Amino acid sequence: MELVDLLTKNLGVSQAQAQGGAGLLFKQAKEKLSGGDFAKVAGAVPGIDSLIGAAPTGGILGGLGKMFGGGGGLANLAGGFSKLGLDSSMIGKFVPIILSFVQSKGGDVVKNILQKALK
Repeated sequence: MELVDLLTKNLGVSQAQAQGGAGLLFKQAKEKLSGGDFAKVAGAVPGIDSLIGAAPTGGILGGLGKMFGGGGGLANLAGGFSKLGLDSSMIGKFVPIILSFVQSKGGDVVKNILQKALK
């Protein structure tokens, strides 16, 4: 998978970490975007469903954030990244690579849709 290869090469993470980290970000985008907007992102990312499937589940922060009505954005992903053995600072390193990849496949419109969902 091209995106996973990019992440492993550029960030020095394992394939499982790359899949899980990308999956967490796409899962967040799926939760925040309308079905139509997410379909545009999904169209630019081959295998997006398997990436989302590779994301660790049950991030404590994510559930609590929703319970208390807070959408803490990327902060909600810290629990999932730690389950992958990645520091939360890695979230900020995954995002630009994923955005660049999505832009190369789907253009500026799709990149901007995803970027809004990942703020």
